[in-house]
Parts: sequence; C-alpha cells; structure tokens
Amino acid sequence: MAEFKAHLLRTGVMEADATWLLLKPGKVIRDRSHKNDPVVWTEVPTHAILIDHPEGKILWDTGVPRDWAERWAPTGLQEFFPVMDPVDGPGYLDTSLAELGLGPDDIDILVLSHLHFDHAANAKMFPKAKVIVHADELAGVKTIEGDFAGAHLLSDFQGLPMDTVSGDTELVDGVTLISTPGHTWGTMSLQLDLPDQGTKIFTSDAVYLSDSWGPPAIGAAIVWDNLKWLESVEKLRGIAERTNAEVIFGHDGEQAKTLPFAPNAYYH
Repeated sequence: MAEFKAHLLRTGVMEADATWLLLKPGKVIRDRSHKNDPVVWTEVPTHAILIDHPEGKILWDTGVPRDWAERWAPTGLQEFFPVMDPVDGPGYLDTSLAELGLGPDDIDILVLSHLHFDHAANAKMFPKAKVIVHADELAGVKTIEGDFAGAHLLSDFQGLPMDTVSGDTELVDGVTLISTPGHTWGTMSLQLDLPDQGTKIFTSDAVYLSDSWGPPAIGAAIVWDNLKWLESVEKLRGIAERTNAEVIFGHDGEQAKTLPFAPNAYYH
C-alpha cells in the first residue's frame, strides 16, 4: 500500500434554503400546523482534498470562486446560494493551498467530482494539471444550450482539456474514483484507502448530508435522476460497510465542524 496523506481544504461556505439539500418531512418540508413557520436556511460548506501521493499531488474538486457574485449573476444562483465568506477573506481554495505552501502550478492532477458551479468553479486556476472528469459528465455538459443549465456554468470549464474515466477507476494506489451518477450525469465519489487510518469515502454531491444518507436515503431538490441517485447511495453504503469506512458528506455543515481541516490536521 502506498504511503500518502490527504489534506481537507476549506473552499468557501454558502448558505441556502435547506429544501435544496433535503426533502425530509418534518425537517424542511412542513405539515399544515407549521405552514407559516419561517423558511429554514442552512450553511452549505464546500471542500476540496489535496492528496500528497508518491505519484504526484492530486486535487479533488475546487469549491466556489471569490468572484461568485459577478460570475453567477447571469444565472441567478447568487440569490439562492450566496457565499458567506468575505470576498477578500481566507476561506477559499487559493488560501487553503497557500497554507500548505502550495500554488496552482504544484498540482499534477485535478479530479472534478462533477461540473457544478461549487465544485468546478476554480478549475482554470491549474493550467499545468491533468484534469479528469467522468465521461458521462463531459458528455452531459456538451448537450447544454446557452451559457448555463441549472448548476452547470460553462464558463467554469469551457475550453479546458479534460481526460475522462468510466465506471470505478483506481487513479493511483489507494485512490479510487467511484461512479455515483444521479445528482448529475457523471457524479463521482472518492475512496481513499489510507495506510494508517483505513478507508475514507468522500461522497461529493452523491450524498449531501448525514440526513440524506439514512437509511433510508432521503432525496434532494437538485437531482438529475432519482433512481440512479438512490442506486448510487446504496452502492456507497455497501462499499462503506465492506471496508468499515468513514463517510464524509458533500455539504454537511454539522459534520464539517468535526472534520480535520488543513493546515492543522490531515488524513494519513
């Protein structure tokens, strides 16, 4: 087994109506006795992972951009998912990498779990990196007419050379890309088989929250194919049970408070 470390990076915290993330009766979907209750908004943290591996420095996802308000303005997304971090503050990807002594040119491989605005937004920061997406995700975005569709914003990645993978793929020893479609055409999750701490599964948006995980799994408002999404959740559950993995969800604000973020900690 390869000896490697993985650093969990802060890449911006959005906030949003919780219904986007969880269609759960009694929590965000209210009965008639609570129909006049205030809408529940929640923090929506984003993260990236810097894998320091003998095969190179691998970055998983890129979070939100500093210029989010301007970049998202044509789509209206800035009204539904405003970023809480100050534009000139430390909560973004570039600062998180700098805290590890790294810059964009140090990244050898960039893997994008999918091409939504809060995962692929900073992809063009890494001109020297080999960029990898799932083949179905790349095929899907090629069907978009206009500049954006839903949470896919073409300017984030258009013109960027991208390599593709299909199915489940061992990228390097101990690092596996898991095909988990449903949220989008080609969403992927990340499995790290660490030398000391065992298996960690980073679900990306295949599973937003611990509440989404269940069981039973509970859906969300942003899902491309509900059946594929459910199959992907159960696929991840099976892998987690077989490997005794810790599961880290895509946007879980409560879980994020407990996670070992860089620069003060890392997975090993």
